[in-house]
Amino acid sequence: MKMSLPKLTGLGAVLGAAALLAATGLPLRAADPSATGLWEQVDEKSGQPESWFRIQEKNGVYEGTIVKMFLKPGEDPNWTCDKCEGAERGKPVLGLTLIKGMQRSGNAYENGTIMDPRDGSVYRALMNLSPDGQRLEVRGYLGISLFGRSQTWNRLPDTALGPQTPAAAPKAAVKSAVPKKQ
Repeated sequence: MKMSLPKLTGLGAVLGAAALLAATGLPLRAADPSATGLWEQVDEKSGQPESWFRIQEKNGVYEGTIVKMFLKPGEDPNWTCDKCEGAERGKPVLGLTLIKGMQRSGNAYENGTIMDPRDGSVYRALMNLSPDGQRLEVRGYLGISLFGRSQTWNRLPDTALGPQTPAAAPKAAVKSAVPKKQ
């Protein structure tokens, strides 16, 4: 005897899928938001963007790299981290990983550090993600978190940088894009 199951369409298919998910114990809600992605850091006084950071997760550790800077008139477009320590000394600030070692605990990220490229100082850091995943409070501090400073960063769409920025393009590729004089 051959059995055939009824074909589900429309509302029946939706209800069937919901019943299947409930039976398997899978949650129906979306995954919790994460700090991974592109973030805009804004100057608190002027309200103007200062930089964009890309936060990535690598083996359970979150890091933030500066991927775009909005320079004020007179600022050096080739700003290097002359006061940084170790391998970062003298490197261009654009492309530096300034947030390191953050570990996630729900919407909180802790046990990491943040570096100020202006003076090379490294501070302990905390990050707290808003429940909707659109704002990230970043706090650098000395000793205990009471003695520190916080900024609120805003999420940007991952496509805001475009497919490849000139800063990320290999120098050879940028050179080859310039037509040769004949």
